Amino acid sequence: MIRILVSLVVVLMAAWGAGAIYYSEAPGAALLAAAFPAAAGLAFVLLPWRRALAAFLVVFGALVVWWVRIPASNDREWQRDVAVTPRATVVGDRVTLHGVRNFDYRTETDFVERWEDRTYDLGRIDAVDLVASYWAGRAIAHVFVSFGFGGDHVAMSVETRKERHEQYSTIAGLFKQYELVYVVADERDVIRLRTSIRQPNEDVHVYRLRGRPDEMRRVFLSYVHALNELHARPRFYNTVTTNCTTAVLFNARVSASAAPWSWKILFSGYAPQYVYEMGRLDTTRPFEELERLARVNLRAHDADRDPRFSERIRDGIPRPAPR
Repeated sequence: MIRILVSLVVVLMAAWGAGAIYYSEAPGAALLAAAFPAAAGLAFVLLPWRRALAAFLVVFGALVVWWVRIPASNDREWQRDVAVTPRATVVGDRVTLHGVRNFDYRTETDFVERWEDRTYDLGRIDAVDLVASYWAGRAIAHVFVSFGFGGDHVAMSVETRKERHEQYSTIAGLFKQYELVYVVADERDVIRLRTSIRQPNEDVHVYRLRGRPDEMRRVFLSYVHALNELHARPRFYNTVTTNCTTAVLFNARVSASAAPWSWKILFSGYAPQYVYEMGRLDTTRPFEELERLARVNLRAHDADRDPRFSERIRDGIPRPAPR
């Protein structure tokens, strides 16, 4: 039984090692990626079991050391929508966000590019909303937050920072293929992009969260700290451990009512339902009804370029009473 369990672990380790080599884009990576598990299998056939295991662990350890030392970078040929690394300056209660994306899209790849500086007064923060954009069925959604300051909203979305030649791949995202980026954007940018521009359109839901102003302030400043950290020290995205949903959970940890870990965080499409179960949304109605009211696609289509876009997409979405 021990040998069976160890063998299963070795197979998983060999598969991970093959992926790490393959996605490293080193010379001959594809050949080396195939050779690594093949050599490991051959060793277990030809050598005594314990000696083969020891040899495999030595080679795998060296592979891990090499992989860990691959550095992230902010200096690459980025796609235009993630070309700017946002940052913030804080002076008292005033926070200036540099590199706020406010594109005017004709198509997903054809747009008028605008990067702005915007200043927000922490004393006016009055809303933190959870946005879930469904693009791959019920279980998977892109999740981000939007902060409200007296009706003026700014969204913060944790995404993959892709280079010009790259396309997103869930598997590649496990192997340091993409850097991490905090997209700081006008809601008309990130929501309209998903409801009206990207084809096929995504299903976008906006959920209004329950919280006190002091909690909202702490969460906002946590995001500010995180994007400044990324500006100074880039990090890699990871499909499982460092993604849009885990970032929301990480930044919400500063709140006294932050949600503990759940499988519904891993399967991000269920994150809004989990937040509902934690009592952070309007619970005076069933979740299915709240989910229907929170879908903003039609309202976003109608609002389009209206300066009151954020107000109009929230029309009819219930806001939970404060506790």
